[in-house]
Amino acid sequence: MSLKSMKPLARAPLLHVSVQESLRAYISDNGLKPGTLLPAESELANQLGVSRNSLREGIKALESLGVLESRRGVGIFVKAFSFEPLLDNLAYGLGGALRQIEEVIEIRRTLEVGLIGKTLEMIGDDDIAELRATVDRMRVHAERGQSFADEDQLFHTLLFRCQHNETLARLIDVFWLAFYKASDFVNLDNVDPVATWRDHAAIVDAIEAKDVAEAQKRLDRHYDGISRVIAANKKSANVGGAQ
Repeated sequence: MSLKSMKPLARAPLLHVSVQESLRAYISDNGLKPGTLLPAESELANQLGVSRNSLREGIKALESLGVLESRRGVGIFVKAFSFEPLLDNLAYGLGGALRQIEEVIEIRRTLEVGLIGKTLEMIGDDDIAELRATVDRMRVHAERGQSFADEDQLFHTLLFRCQHNETLARLIDVFWLAFYKASDFVNLDNVDPVATWRDHAAIVDAIEAKDVAEAQKRLDRHYDGISRVIAANKKSANVGGAQ
């Protein structure tokens, strides 16, 4: 197969960024699939008109983003897309910024409320039965004063599974993993598991009744609880900072 070459780069203060952009374009322009072996470093550096050190900086950056994979003694390969590097960077980027955590939750809230109507069009009795069973397990935990993050995550996965949208499913996983990572430095404990269980039960009731407006309202209201937890964290942070 004859591959399109890359153009030599003009020298710039952030040369490694230009290298990354050119490598991405090279992969896209040539339609390279995951697992494809790239040309040798010497050839790539020659095409770009840069040193091998500059090329390696760009390659390392793309490895950290999950675009490329280096195999010692073999070469550099195009890597299959994964959300994992995004998660790692998201968790690092969040740091202790509560405002950014709020924004991630707000994106998820908007996404789920906006798509719940399609779930009501597609969901079957078996899916509703699984949602009910998950809510029942939530109730058991709630009545014992226990949280139920695993059941909560499963509930939201089941909520949209019927849409057969793999990207949506991955995004929901991303939001949950980001939430778990954020809990390493922010107290996101569920302070009222009984209310959370009832919120989920009300969502299933609305779905079973095929009431889109009610399902949207219940799902949106469900996020008020985590918003209150974030607000309490912000208040504590402000009080602590004032001392």
